[in-house]
Amino acid sequence: MSGVVSLHWFYFLLLLTSCNNNPVTPNKENSQPVKPDTRPVEKKLKTIVFFGNSLTAGYGIDESEAFPALIQTRIDSLKLPYKVINAGLSGETSAGGKSRIGWLLRQPVDIFILELGGNDGLRGISASETSKNLQSIIDEVKTKYPDVKIVLAGMKIPPSMGNTYASEFSAIYPKLAKQNKISLIPFILEGVGGESQLNQRDEIHPTAAGHKIIAENVWKVLRGLL
Repeated sequence: MSGVVSLHWFYFLLLLTSCNNNPVTPNKENSQPVKPDTRPVEKKLKTIVFFGNSLTAGYGIDESEAFPALIQTRIDSLKLPYKVINAGLSGETSAGGKSRIGWLLRQPVDIFILELGGNDGLRGISASETSKNLQSIIDEVKTKYPDVKIVLAGMKIPPSMGNTYASEFSAIYPKLAKQNKISLIPFILEGVGGESQLNQRDEIHPTAAGHKIIAENVWKVLRGLL
């Protein structure tokens, strides 16, 4: 029995010796130096949502001429990491906006521009009701995205709706902006409202030239938030 054990050890040592005598060939693939990844890191774009009515939607003109698209062009020219989403809907009232805001907030929002109320004013809806609806939208946006930056676009209506009502309506926006500590565009149609050459035949919806002025009104406030 002891001879069998010794023989096994002999063959084991012989095999071990022969293995050690074989030269090790380096793996050429593993010996190559590792090249650093020089591909540019893709920046994650933040989102700017314009939530409004036909003014935001660009009624009567090409969407590329509407002020949200002009803001995107300005952002791109400055190479800022933001994408603009035009969530304008023609005919939208503050109540309608309140109803659809939940669906819109399924996507991330970093900056939220609220442009609603104009149709309320033209329909004579009470200023208190419009204010209540706008506040609900603001609350829902803040609840969903606590770090969001909100901009409220101020609106005015023609004196033909009655001086008292026009005054109450225009006061909605600065009051809400102050209460919620959010940014305010005093009057988004500044320099455009009432100017026939900058509005379409209905004297309500701005032309492409009018939207260029609106874009500047918006940019004055928005640029400080980017």
